[in-house]
Amino acid sequence: MASLTSSTITHPFLSNNNSNLLISSNHVVSISFPGTRKMVGKKKKNYGATITAMAQPQRSAMQYNQLGDSNLVVSEITFGTMTFGEQNTEKEAHEMLSYAVEHGINTLDTAEMYPIPTKKETQGLTDTYIGSWLKSRPRDEIILATKVSGYTDRLTYVRDNAPEVLRVDAANIKESVEKSLKRLNTDYIDLLQIHWPDRYVALFGEFFYDPTKWRQSVPFAEQLRAFQELIDEGKVRYIGVSNETSYGVMEFINAAKSEGLPKIVSIQNSYSLLARCKFEGNLSCHAIVLLERGKMVNYMVSSPSLFLLDISFIRKSILVYIICIRKANL
Repeated sequence: MASLTSSTITHPFLSNNNSNLLISSNHVVSISFPGTRKMVGKKKKNYGATITAMAQPQRSAMQYNQLGDSNLVVSEITFGTMTFGEQNTEKEAHEMLSYAVEHGINTLDTAEMYPIPTKKETQGLTDTYIGSWLKSRPRDEIILATKVSGYTDRLTYVRDNAPEVLRVDAANIKESVEKSLKRLNTDYIDLLQIHWPDRYVALFGEFFYDPTKWRQSVPFAEQLRAFQELIDEGKVRYIGVSNETSYGVMEFINAAKSEGLPKIVSIQNSYSLLARCKFEGNLSCHAIVLLERGKMVNYMVSSPSLFLLDISFIRKSILVYIICIRKANL
């Protein structure tokens, strides 16, 4: 997810006079615009935030939805933070976070690998900025979602022992969570997601599955057992997936059902007029890339590396996009 990264740029499409334009759907429970418990286990924790008790500022017209079959109620817009530490200062990040919460957003999304673009020198700054901001706020008013990295040989510096590759196994998941908790200045994560699968899938620009890239992967049940331990310890409330396929979703659901393991409650995938899918299994979609990286609103200009930061233009384009969505009854 992306966020605006200048203290001089606010979020005009989140202002009170436009908040009635939020998208409503049975399964798409939260969306992220670019720019700008029920506890199960041995150890239970009073998290404070419940379905009926959430931070909902009176001056906000934000709408809220239950996330899957969890007891998390999330704002229909989630604040994505993946550029915190790369394109803004800590002070600017704090200003943006406070602005978002003041306008009804109660859900923040981060990941252990952030900020983007990924670099060893900056890795973890996004979490650190959020964590320092959280020190002055009631923790139970914020739903904090983060992600453990999937299979890769490019981000091995996020682990202490610098393995040849990262896997979604017990050791990697536990180390990821412990470090995330420390950076985020909290003792629990509301939603822990697998950033991308351990097994090979077509990702990040790949449009077709390449069978020659198949590899052995960590079994679905083994991944869920690692999450179960963290839930039992009170460090994680719920789990979800990201950049996942229908096959992966159903395998996780089946493994949870057959072995009595925690069920995933959400999926964070691209979702737009150009990328459509149907969601089953009482699984909520946390939609990203809604504007297809600018393609849907003519956001990109002459070069892919250049972006038009004319806020009035962006605002008008997004409103046109929302009108198209409503006409299509999406």
